[in-house]
Amino acid sequence: MVDLDEIRTSFEFFDDWEDKYRFILDMGKTVPSLPYDKRTDQNIVRGCQSQVWLVSNYDSTSNSLRLEIDSDAHIVRGLIAIIQSAYKNLSPSEILEFDIDGLFEELKLFSHLSATRGNGLRAMVHRIRAEARTHQSSEE
Repeated sequence: MVDLDEIRTSFEFFDDWEDKYRFILDMGKTVPSLPYDKRTDQNIVRGCQSQVWLVSNYDSTSNSLRLEIDSDAHIVRGLIAIIQSAYKNLSPSEILEFDIDGLFEELKLFSHLSATRGNGLRAMVHRIRAEARTHQSSEE
């Protein structure tokens, strides 16, 4: 998984959006595939143009929410890599407090994604935040 600071540095380094787009696609290759038995209707993220599946598990030992997310679209897998880097090792409360919209603004994602991709990205975040709220009561 790519570190969030590395993502920020890379986005600053690249001058044009095409290079950033290729970087997002390359990050998508690092996202582990979700096993087919987890690609169920229950795990589908509604509101995405592509198929996106999300599974969350609360780890009480580390007080973190583990996210398994996958998609059938290469660019979406890259966006998943950004999301997973942002939320890596965070507790449910920290996920809810994290300014993910600020990160997307910093990376200028919405200005370069189609409206449907942007809506899908928002749908993923909405679902993750709902999962975090569900697991928030598990925190000590």
